[in-house]
Amino acid sequence: MADSTAGTLKQISSVFKLRIAAAITLCAIAGMAVTPGVSLPSWKIAVLAVAVFLSSAGASAFNQHFERDLDAHMPRTRNRPFVTGAFRAGWIWFAGLGLNFAIAVFVAAWVLNTHAALYIFLGAFVYGVIYTIWLKRRSVWNIVVGGLAGSFAVLAGAAAITPDLAPAPVILALVLFLWTPPHFWSLAIVLHKDYAAAGVPMLPVVIGDAATAWIILAHTVALVLLSLLPLAFGMGFIYLAGAVAGGFFFIWRSVELIRQPGPTAARSNFYASFVQLGLLLIAAITDGAINL
Repeated sequence: MADSTAGTLKQISSVFKLRIAAAITLCAIAGMAVTPGVSLPSWKIAVLAVAVFLSSAGASAFNQHFERDLDAHMPRTRNRPFVTGAFRAGWIWFAGLGLNFAIAVFVAAWVLNTHAALYIFLGAFVYGVIYTIWLKRRSVWNIVVGGLAGSFAVLAGAAAITPDLAPAPVILALVLFLWTPPHFWSLAIVLHKDYAAAGVPMLPVVIGDAATAWIILAHTVALVLLSLLPLAFGMGFIYLAGAVAGGFFFIWRSVELIRQPGPTAARSNFYASFVQLGLLLIAAITDGAINL
């Protein structure tokens, strides 16, 4: 019984991509933390976090539901619940995910404001519709546009403080926009053969691993330099430390990827992107909390 329950929970976590939802939620909290203004009461911060988490998780579940045919062709994804039949695809899932999404957006609009709700809506819409349905199977620009999903989470957090967006959260949103492509392109190098076999036009499949590595480095340098700009708009030493430490590590791994453009270095760079983003977001939240 315990094994069955654990297995079901693992499948739920896989379908809703709960770790990604938690990271997107952290982006929203960081956006709120770097926005000047009167801080929200704890219960409103909780509402923001839950709304972003639910919308992100729902968009991820829709992604797996829609892409179950594609997932069946790739070793990394062929054991996902919608592929194996552990979860039966159908209208009930669409209804449930639609209700989940509507509740998240409505509650955000009611408790916070319509601007925060709009950004939450746009984040899920970009990932679920623009990226999943429209671009992923058609365009090499798929993940570039898909990167807007994380950016809208940052803006949702900022708008929860004030609809008039300040420079720091806008810059942080742009950093997230630039972060997503090198993060996923690194993974795409690791899974080059899988994406090629499935016919997904990820950048390494289209132009090769070596050329992609140079583009990854360019994106990484740009996002790291941009991540330092909030220092001109009130961010302090803690933010600087997180941005520099994480940024240096990500650039270093990206340079190593150019030297050895293959799965091993790409996997290291993929993990380095998580380290960079985690340090940046935690530093932003901590710095914002101290400066209240």
